[in-house]
Amino acid sequence: MKLVIMIPCLNEETTLPLTLSTIPKKIKGIDSIEVLIINDGSTDKTVAVAKKLGVKHFINHAKNRGLALSLRDGITGALELGADVLVLTDGDNQYPQEKIPELIAPVVEGRADIVIADRQVHTIEHFSPMKKFLQKFGTRVLNTAAGTSVPDSTSGFRAYSKEAAIKFNLVGRFNFAMETTIQAGNKRMGIEVIKIKTNPKTRESRLFKNSWEHVRKSAVALLNGYTMYKPYVVFLSVGTFFLVVGAIPFIHYVYIFITNRDPYGAHHLQSLIIGTVLLNISFLCYALGVIANLIRINRSLIEDVLEEQRRTRYGMLVEKKIRSK
Repeated sequence: MKLVIMIPCLNEETTLPLTLSTIPKKIKGIDSIEVLIINDGSTDKTVAVAKKLGVKHFINHAKNRGLALSLRDGITGALELGADVLVLTDGDNQYPQEKIPELIAPVVEGRADIVIADRQVHTIEHFSPMKKFLQKFGTRVLNTAAGTSVPDSTSGFRAYSKEAAIKFNLVGRFNFAMETTIQAGNKRMGIEVIKIKTNPKTRESRLFKNSWEHVRKSAVALLNGYTMYKPYVVFLSVGTFFLVVGAIPFIHYVYIFITNRDPYGAHHLQSLIIGTVLLNISFLCYALGVIANLIRINRSLIEDVLEEQRRTRYGMLVEKKIRSK
């Protein structure tokens, strides 16, 4: 069984040696361990440092493309290397690589498709109270969208089985953690969680400039998740809201008509026009919900085809390697 450890890097020449030095050399149940560096447009000596420390596998982006696209390329690269288990960690040494054996154990033993490390955000000293609150709130919303009970939705220390990696279809450009969790939940993958304590902070985050940018981008990721996998929840909720608000002027008019309180007054016309517009918006939302659900079904069928293609492609790679031995 082969383990491939994916490390996205952007100018990590200083911290990368710390990360690589703490990766276990031997793990029970694993025959070989490979490190895959995804160089996301680094302008320093990240690649040279990695080569000097013995890393042999690289994916190089000429320009910075972001963590989500780096993960997508990393998964493809790891599968091409014949990975049976994939681990994602950071080049800034945020996560304790010593925990990798514990992280992958549920995957190796066949108990889970994905294992997520819970950073226990409430214990991280350099996280502000606001950031801790936003992390907790965002995780709660994500669990509702995914049907999961993950305690730390944005943790980037994760293990994936080969089967899980084949099933992923990543389209987002920002929050890969939320996207993979939503997909895992909706595809009914087995998810387990282990608790960890992060290493001391080595640098500021490069994913976002401040907490509000993180909130904005995470909200977009969550909305995409809802509309992709639960379109009825989005469109029927919005449609029902406009239906109720739009019906109020008509209910009010009927009441006035029954009680004979000047039902033909000109002042009622404006309210009825507004109500009509709102009802039209409501019906439009319902129609969009039906269309979105049909698109969801079509996308699901396309994903099944893509999954089968990947299974055939990477399965053949493994068979060739077995035969060559």
